[in-house]
Parts: sequence; structure tokens; C-alpha cells
Amino acid sequence: MSLQAYINKKVLIITVDGRTLVGTLLSCDQVTNVVLKAAVERVIREHGSEKASEEHPLGNYLIRGDNVVVCGLVDEALDASIDWTKVRGDVIGSTKNI
Repeated sequence: MSLQAYINKKVLIITVDGRTLVGTLLSCDQVTNVVLKAAVERVIREHGSEKASEEHPLGNYLIRGDNVVVCGLVDEALDASIDWTKVRGDVIGSTKNI
């Protein structure tokens, strides 16, 4: 499936190294290089961490296609209703709970 249908829509991208990036998809190509507008990196802290989860604004952001694992549409109403500083979760790719 082509990402062309997602142009000008809010998407969430998970990268090979486990980063979570959210922004408006401006452009993409046949090898899944993507450009996000108003990109934000979400840093979700583990359960029990005293530090709050964070969002780091990145502005316009280019992600090489070989770093993209998943790209999906964001439900903007649901996304806006979540206080991301309070969200906790396990590290993507973590095997400590296995």
C-alpha cells in the first residue's frame, strides 16, 4: 500500500531504533523516505520511572525509508485527549518481560 493516501494527514512512525515520531505527512517516495511537518518525538518512560514522559518538537523532519518500521494514521481527536506526560510503557524491543 502506498503512503500517498496519508499525505497531509497526521501519522505516527516507529523507527528501527524504537523512536516514536508524530507529525503531518508532507511527502513520501517509493522507498518510504518520508517528510513530516510539525514533527514531535514522543519519549515514553517505563513503568516506575520518576521522570515524566516527554514530547520533543522537531519541526520539519526527514526520515529515511530504511529506518521506518511502521507508519499509521493517527486518530486526532483521541490523540489530543491524551496527556502524553502521564503515559508509561515498556521499551519497544525490550525482552526483559519475556
